[in-house]
Amino acid sequence: MQIKQILIFVLLTQSVWVAAQKKTGTFELGAAIAAFTYQGDLTPEAIGSFKTMKPGFVLSASKIFTPSMALRLQIIAGSIKGDEAKYKQPEYRSHRAFSFRSPVVEVSPQLVWNVFGTNNSDRRDLSPYLFAGGTLSYFNLKPDGSKFDSAYFGDGSDIPARLATDEQKKLTKLKFTIPAGAGIRYNLSHRLAFTGELSYHFPFTDYLDGFSKSVNPHKGDHYFISAIGIVFRFGVQDKLGCPTPAD
Repeated sequence: MQIKQILIFVLLTQSVWVAAQKKTGTFELGAAIAAFTYQGDLTPEAIGSFKTMKPGFVLSASKIFTPSMALRLQIIAGSIKGDEAKYKQPEYRSHRAFSFRSPVVEVSPQLVWNVFGTNNSDRRDLSPYLFAGGTLSYFNLKPDGSKFDSAYFGDGSDIPARLATDEQKKLTKLKFTIPAGAGIRYNLSHRLAFTGELSYHFPFTDYLDGFSKSVNPHKGDHYFISAIGIVFRFGVQDKLGCPTPAD
């Protein structure tokens, strides 16, 4: 009886030891260069003001829980800008000439869903993923209405009065923002991958650019970030050097 118990113990111990030697990496660090694009009242372009796109960067740390799910923390830094003077059509924009600029800083926890469930894959393949989270975003808005051409709009225009209302608005520096987006990664190896992603950021305000009453108070502002980067995975990957069975 004792011999049987010893054999069972040895087998269980060996199984646990072998499994421990074949752990896959569960932590990831990433870095990316990014482009910040404003979308709001100060641009006629529905997909965003590419004429005022600004650079930035993204750092990330992720914990993988399952082949499909991970928790990611992103540190995002850059700036956004809008400038109506850059648009000749419609003509009124170059005469209204409102503009703004602001830095953007976010520390954003996010859930990341790997669509194909390949978080632990060793293969060189493309993996699409979706993500969403929430954060307090830091802004320091600098709206500028000083180039407004009152002669073009005439004495009967109510824009100066509405602009005065906007200028009296107290602009907060912290705004609750929901980032959501999609990306794709290409695994070069178990450790290293390239990534590309697009995220929309919704701050639930019409004063992201510092203007509302004087432009379109019924339309909210937001921005999106496009980024390309690399991800490095930490952890033990099959210390025994055993080949991975083919699927």
